[in-house]
Amino acid sequence: MIDFGYFSVTTSNYTSSHLTAFLLTGVPGLEDFQIWLSIPFSFMYLLALIGNGLVMAVVAWDRNLHEPMYLFLAMLALNDVLLCTVTVPKMLLIFWQGPSLSTFPACLTQMFFVHALFLSESAVLLAMAFDRYVAICAPLRYATLLTGSLISKVALTLVARSVAVVTPGVLLILRLHFCQSNIIRHTYCENMGIAKLACNSIKLNSVYGLTAALLTTGLDFVFIALSYWVILRTVFQLPSREARTKAFGTCGAHICVILIFYTLAFFSFFTHRFGNRVPRHALILLANLYLLVPPTMNPIVYGVKTKEIRMQMRGLCKQLK
Repeated sequence: MIDFGYFSVTTSNYTSSHLTAFLLTGVPGLEDFQIWLSIPFSFMYLLALIGNGLVMAVVAWDRNLHEPMYLFLAMLALNDVLLCTVTVPKMLLIFWQGPSLSTFPACLTQMFFVHALFLSESAVLLAMAFDRYVAICAPLRYATLLTGSLISKVALTLVARSVAVVTPGVLLILRLHFCQSNIIRHTYCENMGIAKLACNSIKLNSVYGLTAALLTTGLDFVFIALSYWVILRTVFQLPSREARTKAFGTCGAHICVILIFYTLAFFSFFTHRFGNRVPRHALILLANLYLLVPPTMNPIVYGVKTKEIRMQMRGLCKQLK
């Protein structure tokens, strides 16, 4: 057991320890290969920063893109940059230099932002699904429903929801007593990774984490699926083939992004809880990929699928040259 990171108080009956730091070890079982793992992860992180940065710049630069669909896309890009920046730099440091200490407050802060940004990503995808629903199923009401005021309220709401849901999880960590190991066999601090180091019961932490995930991300996915069921039913009822093709084109990029995000998220979520036979290194790699792959792929998908974004990116790149 690693001794540093503890402040111990001894009494006649027991010894209790107050953690001051955690030791993040990286991917268990792959320590000798982490320097090689850093190459694709560095490339994906750089691609995510450049791609999402371009999306935000294009939306801000072109007034014609100051519409709900593109403003939500800019929100998604900003969230993606923050999400991967919270985890990847620390992960790369571990890959390059070996196990790294993270103070208790820093670890809790990282945990808070990882979970909060993940929830806000899901909320933005739900808002984008609502945008497509109104655009296709109630086009005449689009301008009156999706106003600038509503978009601002949506942005504030998704931030408030993330804070309200994640904060109790942090408080539940603070009630735990850590008296054994301070080693987290992971590349970043996350809720159950910290909780499993505690000596007292973590049942409340586990129940709250599962309930919060189902009532936020789970419900978001259900509402997105319902909205697209209605959208597809409406599209197939359109009279002309050209209209159906155009409608599918406006939804294609969003559907791809949804599939990437929720497939990786749910697969990681369920394998962590029920995949007892899955190797530990596979779980940790998956936990990193579901936070990094969507930010990397989203700008590529929207760049390929969305004509306006693709054209404006070309124009911006030419001006920069």
